[in-house]
Amino acid sequence: MLCLCLYVPVFGERQTEFEYFESKGLPAELKSIFRLSLFIPSQEFSTYRQWKQKIVKAGDKDLDGQLDFEEFVHYLQDHEKKLRLVFKSLDKKNDGRIDAQEIVQSLRDLGVKISEQQAEKILKSMDKNGTMTIDWNEWRDYHLLHPVENIPEIILYWKHSTIFDVGENLTVPDEFTVEERQTGMWWRHLVAGGGAGAVSRTCTAPLDRLKVLMQVHASRSNNMCIIGGFTQMIREGGPRSLWRGNGINVLKIAPESAIKFMAYEQIKRFIGTDQEMLRIHERLVAGSLAGAIAQSSIYPMEVLKTRMALRKTGQYSGMLDCAKNILAKEGMAAFYKGYIPNMLGIIPYAGIDLAVYETLKNTWLQRYAVNSADPGVFVLLACGTISSTCGQLASYPLALVRTRMQAQASVEGAPEVTMRGLFKHILKTEGAFGLYRGLAPNFMKVIPAVSISYVVYENLKMTLGVDSR
Repeated sequence: MLCLCLYVPVFGERQTEFEYFESKGLPAELKSIFRLSLFIPSQEFSTYRQWKQKIVKAGDKDLDGQLDFEEFVHYLQDHEKKLRLVFKSLDKKNDGRIDAQEIVQSLRDLGVKISEQQAEKILKSMDKNGTMTIDWNEWRDYHLLHPVENIPEIILYWKHSTIFDVGENLTVPDEFTVEERQTGMWWRHLVAGGGAGAVSRTCTAPLDRLKVLMQVHASRSNNMCIIGGFTQMIREGGPRSLWRGNGINVLKIAPESAIKFMAYEQIKRFIGTDQEMLRIHERLVAGSLAGAIAQSSIYPMEVLKTRMALRKTGQYSGMLDCAKNILAKEGMAAFYKGYIPNMLGIIPYAGIDLAVYETLKNTWLQRYAVNSADPGVFVLLACGTISSTCGQLASYPLALVRTRMQAQASVEGAPEVTMRGLFKHILKTEGAFGLYRGLAPNFMKVIPAVSISYVVYENLKMTLGVDSR
């Protein structure tokens, strides 16, 4: 058994021993070692305790509160790979060493400005041989046992951004660096993201309206297909009818994004994390709660969007007329029809979206990241598209039930049913396939929506003077 222990010398008292990790499954060459001890001054014990907690949190895979030998080795291997990627990214001259100018330039690329004197102070803390440059060994030895989880170079490249807008209720807002918050760049990112979402949703609005029609009207007796659906819309209201409901869909981007971002920042503070970037499970909790708060605030606009998409020619003169009609005939409660399945859909969407994205990211890093942590545009778009698609697939039945509940009063003869009753009715009359009506046009819009969002977002960032990461 190998134990890493801490002996704290306290005046007038016996030594206190703190066990850190242990393992019964040691390699044969280490079986002769009984105990490995670490001696540090008592005044540094609090620093050691914080270090221990971070290491255990980062490497404890089985969540037993202990870091066994295998977990410790796995942590070191994974952490060293990340450190290697960052070192290569910082080594602009590709000479195997990092100097002060390279540190200044690399941080400037990330939006953080420091002087060369400040960079030299950073170098001195790691430089062992007094050359004022850092080689790989010095870099690794300094950082290896320091559980840095938010290495800026990797985080900024791999941030799962909401600019990949597919017109769904994405629940993980953007995270911004301290520098971006201080300089006011964060609001430019949000404006660029909102503009990209508006263009993307407008370009894919015909597919979105077709999805809503198929969710509400398609059945076994009326097996509406894609071509037939488009033909029916154009015949009933002309080409302009393809964009019904798009106005309110675009209008709700700004308040939803703003509320989501503000709620996300407050929830991060409530969680009490000291990390600039949250870990995946913290992002899931904070993102889901922020999404729920934002959705609760703008949900009446969701109902209006559905009713506007389903309206017939001449039924309403506009959004305000639609809202007045709903309020007069159905009351205020009608603006929250489908609210429960909508809230329930946030958890599987956000959870699976994040989990798939993290899995794809880690797989790429392990297999293909050799000389750089930069995955390139194609890999980022592919990861974002696939993860969003998986999230939608998991939450789609809840989205369909939500849309049917929102549309109940607009469909003649449609009875008032609960979420549970609607699920039972669909399964009984249409089978499990009925829960996925409209899935084809929904998936057809994912790739063009993501691509359009990215292109418009990058161009708007340039217009607003935001440096690309």
